[in-house]
Amino acid sequence: MRIGINVTPSTDGIEGLTEAARGFDSAWTNQHPGGWDPLTLLTAVEGGPPELGTAIVPTYPRHPVATATEALTVQALTGGRLTLGVGPSHSWYIAEQLGIPYASPAGHTREYLEVLHPLLRGEHVRHSGRFFTVDTRLTAKADPPPVLISALGPRMLEVARDLADGTIAVWVRPELVAEHLVPGLGAGARIVVMVLVAVTGDPDGVRAAVARDFAKVAEMPAYRAVLDRAGLAGPADTVVAGTEAEVVRELRRFRDAGVTDLIVSGLGSPVDRARVRDVVLGGVR
Repeated sequence: MRIGINVTPSTDGIEGLTEAARGFDSAWTNQHPGGWDPLTLLTAVEGGPPELGTAIVPTYPRHPVATATEALTVQALTGGRLTLGVGPSHSWYIAEQLGIPYASPAGHTREYLEVLHPLLRGEHVRHSGRFFTVDTRLTAKADPPPVLISALGPRMLEVARDLADGTIAVWVRPELVAEHLVPGLGAGARIVVMVLVAVTGDPDGVRAAVARDFAKVAEMPAYRAVLDRAGLAGPADTVVAGTEAEVVRELRRFRDAGVTDLIVSGLGSPVDRARVRDVVLGGVR
């Protein structure tokens, strides 16, 4: 299991992204509403991990031609280290904040990938579908990056199995990985899981804070469905928190369940996150 780190300007600062990623197999960043562009941010991670990933870039606001163009540019600038993670995001952001109809997210993602992949390969795309009409090719030259999607439900897992290299999942436990994601994706797929982690003597306090800070997660249909599937009340139930030994043991369970890539997102102060970093790099592999 490869070990990655979630890096964000809000906790690390743009100038601190390189140091935050040091020692890990991969560094990942996300598209937050109103926040920094994740693909551009990855070009600020100098040297360091052999893989730089987005987890994820929303599909609805960004035409696949624009995404492919930027992805190939970042791939060239980073020496071929990009893994492109995309997904439909959520209705509260796409429809309510951006005013874009959030219609058929699985169908939209499938068609998005049907356009995206050949563009990344440098092919001329002629496509006329429900969501996109495209007749173009890109002149930017770089190796096409691997493409992952944020797939949790059965229909999105089917799209991932057919058209992507795997899934990026969050708010899941090892049991759901083994019983739902692995069989849903089939052999050879990458299963990338992001986990909130705290090394602490007060795990209940950490989970209470996550339950408060991430309360909205439990109301989002895609996340609510996967939490219900796993019998979990909310996102706090997916947090890995405890002593160093407990954290290492719990994270290894993800490896045993079939996770190929673990993205660690440390909780707490800079000192707390540094402790998570040291424990993960020293004990999970």
